[in-house]
Amino acid sequence: MVEIEVKPEVSTALPGGRKPSKNGRGPDSLGGILAKIILLGITDAVAAFVLFQLALSAEWLIFGISLLTTVAINWIYLRRGGLPAKYLAPGVIFLMVFQVFVMIFSTYIAFTNYGDGHNSTKADAIASIQLSASERVPDSPQFPTSVLEKDGSYFLLVTTPEGEAKLGGAEDPLHAVTPSTTGPTGAATGVEGYGTLDFATLLQHQAEITSLSVPISANPEDGSLKTADGSTSYVYTPKLKYDANADTFTDTATGTVYSDDGRGSFVAADGTHLNTGWKVNVGLENFERAFTDPNLQGPLLKVIAWTFGFAILSVATTFALGLFLAITFNKADLKGKKFYRILMILPYAFPAFLSGLVWSGLLNPEFGFINNALLGGAQIPWLTDPVLSKVSVLMVNLWLGYPYMFLVCTGALQSLPEDVDEAARMDGAGAWKIFTAIKLPLLLVSLAPLLIASFAFNFNNFNVIFMLTGGGPRFDGTTFDIGSTDILITMVYKIAFGTGTGRDYGLASALAILIFIIVAAVSALSFKKTKALEDLN
Repeated sequence: MVEIEVKPEVSTALPGGRKPSKNGRGPDSLGGILAKIILLGITDAVAAFVLFQLALSAEWLIFGISLLTTVAINWIYLRRGGLPAKYLAPGVIFLMVFQVFVMIFSTYIAFTNYGDGHNSTKADAIASIQLSASERVPDSPQFPTSVLEKDGSYFLLVTTPEGEAKLGGAEDPLHAVTPSTTGPTGAATGVEGYGTLDFATLLQHQAEITSLSVPISANPEDGSLKTADGSTSYVYTPKLKYDANADTFTDTATGTVYSDDGRGSFVAADGTHLNTGWKVNVGLENFERAFTDPNLQGPLLKVIAWTFGFAILSVATTFALGLFLAITFNKADLKGKKFYRILMILPYAFPAFLSGLVWSGLLNPEFGFINNALLGGAQIPWLTDPVLSKVSVLMVNLWLGYPYMFLVCTGALQSLPEDVDEAARMDGAGAWKIFTAIKLPLLLVSLAPLLIASFAFNFNNFNVIFMLTGGGPRFDGTTFDIGSTDILITMVYKIAFGTGTGRDYGLASALAILIFIIVAAVSALSFKKTKALEDLN
C-alpha cells in the first residue's frame, strides 16, 4: 500500500485576509506601493510648505486644522484595510475646503464690518493712518534719490546729507546699503540686484512712484520719505499724532481729537471719522442694514421682486418652448429630425457668458445689428430702458435655456407608454385633452425636480445678467451701483467687489446668507408639493 504524503498548504494571504493580486496590480503590488509613496510624498511636501507659511503668518487655528488633516491623510493611506475611507477621503476633504469652510467663513464675515477701510487689525490701522496722514517737514533736507525696481516693487535709493546710501520700500524701512553705481555728484544711483528706472519709465509709473512712502525707521513717528520727481526726496511726518495711553489721534493742525468708537473707527466729536479702520464684530448690523438703510432698502426690495420674477419667468418660458419643440420634433413621421435637433441644441453649446456679450453687442441701441439691420435704424433702447432691458434679459435667457428643456422633455416624452395615448384616443379624447390630462401630468412627475433645479439655477443666474446689461440701467436715489435688471447674486457681487460705495464684504456675506435661505426654503417647499405628483404613477 502506497502512502500519499499530504503537504501542508502554504497560505499566501496578506495581513487582513487579503490575497495578493494575480496580475501584479493593485494597492499591494510593487507599482501600487511606489505610486502610494510618490503621491503621499507630493501631498506631504505641499502640506509642509503650507504649514510653514501658516506658521510664519501666525494663523495657528488653520495651522492646527491643516496639520491634523495631513496626519489623517497619512494614517488613512498608510494603514492596511479601511478601503472605504481611502475612496471617500479626497471627496470629503474637498467638500470641507470648498463648501463647509466657505460657508463658515462667509457666516463669520457677515457678522463683521470687513470691507474697504476695515480689512486688518487695529495695530495695522494705526500704522497706516500714521503713514498716510503725513505732511512735509518744513526745511526738510533734500535727499538725492534714484527709484529702483525689483520683482514688481519700487524702492527709493537715497543719499543722506552725510553721504550714506540708504535703500527702502513701502514695507521695508530705510537701511544702509553699498551702492553699485554713483552719479557725477557722488549720489548713489544703483544697487546690485535692483534695476534703476530711467526717465521714460518714471513717467509711465508716475502715480505709483509719487504715492510711494518709505518709512525712515520701524517707528512710524519718525516719518517717511516721499518723492515727487524721482530725483529728490523729502521727509514727511504724520499729521495725526497717536497717543497710545489715551488711544486717540490728534490733528496737529486743527487740534481735533479722534477716539476709538468701539466699532472699528477713530471718530471725532462732530461725527467725522478717519478713513482707515479695522475689522470688528458688529453682530446683526449687516442684516438689519439690508432692510433699514434708506440707501439700500428700496433697491433691495426691487431686486428681490425682480429676482423672483426673472427666475419664475425664465423657467416658465424655457419649459414652454422646450416642451413645444420636443412634442413637435417627436412626431414619428417628421423627416430630418436629427438635423433639426442638432440646430435646437446649438445655443446650449455656447458658453453663457460669451453669449451674453454677443447679445449685448447685437442689442446695442446705436450700433447693434438688431436696430440697424433688422429694424431699419430704429433707436430702441433694448439695454438702457428699465422695462425693455428686462424683456431683453428674458429673451436672451430664453434663447440660452430652451435647448436644455428641449432635451429633457424629448427624453421624458419618449419614455411615456404609447398604449396610454392610444387608449385615450379610443375613448374619444382629443389631442389637447390627451396632452393636458395625461401627458403633461406624467411629464411633470419626472420633470418637476428638474424644474425646481432650473429655478434655483436662474435665481443665481449671474452670467446672463452681468454680461448682457451689467445689472443696469442704474437706480436713481442710491449710492450703490444697483440697477433695474440686477438680481440678488449680481447685487451681492457689486457690493463685495464693485464700485459705488466701496467694497463691503460683511454686507455682501449677509445678503449671500439671505439668498441661501430663500433658495433653500423655496426648494424645500417645491419638493414637498411635487410629492403629490408621485400619486399619478
